[in-house]
Amino acid sequence: MLPDWVPDGVDITTPNAARIYDHALGGFHNFDVDRRFAEEAERTWPGITQLAHDNRAFLGRAVQWLAGRGVRQFLDIGSGIPTLGNVHEVAQDAAADARVVYVDIDPVAVAHSRRILAGNRYATAVQGDLRRPQDILGHPDVAGMLDLSEPVGVLMVAVLHFIDDADDPAGIVRQFAAATVPGSYVAVSHAVPAVDAAGQESVRQLYQRTPTALHVRSPARVAELLAGWQLLDPGLVPISAWHPDPEDAGDPPQRSAIGGVASRSATG
Repeated sequence: MLPDWVPDGVDITTPNAARIYDHALGGFHNFDVDRRFAEEAERTWPGITQLAHDNRAFLGRAVQWLAGRGVRQFLDIGSGIPTLGNVHEVAQDAAADARVVYVDIDPVAVAHSRRILAGNRYATAVQGDLRRPQDILGHPDVAGMLDLSEPVGVLMVAVLHFIDDADDPAGIVRQFAAATVPGSYVAVSHAVPAVDAAGQESVRQLYQRTPTALHVRSPARVAELLAGWQLLDPGLVPISAWHPDPEDAGDPPQRSAIGGVASRSATG
């Protein structure tokens, strides 16, 4: 019998990126097929589990940084399944009335998010596909929670590398720039070529078995995705090197993914 948190019609026979990530972070909203995938990926490319934790830490620091600059609205796209250090927890710790909308394509992620957020009047979760920005921006729950005539922090953390070039990821990011006002920000992280190229390629091949293939891009190509936004210091850097916590500042950087924050330019 399936747990009661599983929505009707969910495919539990195919690995899913959100649930794989949940398992890597120590979560419980995943299935055996996701756990087997994550364990095979770690055997194939040792350190990929740590990469998930480093990416999650980058997300938390980015939200904290944005909240410190007065951002009070967040649109987290490809949010996955909430676990320790959720965006709304970090944002609402800075300002109790900070508003957050989580967006994910996976119904398990959305269903569990809604359970966690029950009773939180300033946060919600919707099901949406990043490849269809206007559907997300026009969703009534997004419009009801966020005021896009005011600055917003758009979070695209570890999600753009699941968008094929044929779906025009740069165009997708431009659409979100066009929908926001100056004073808004976007935070991104993205897989880049790793030192262990063979291990990374093996994991990329594993993701071909899922609905969301992995697309590794060069740092220069990732930068091109941010047209319409002004990249802020320190630029696109290894995710563990982006404004690291003082106690982590001397650690070796995580070089398999880069991240950064950009602001909405007046002409974007």
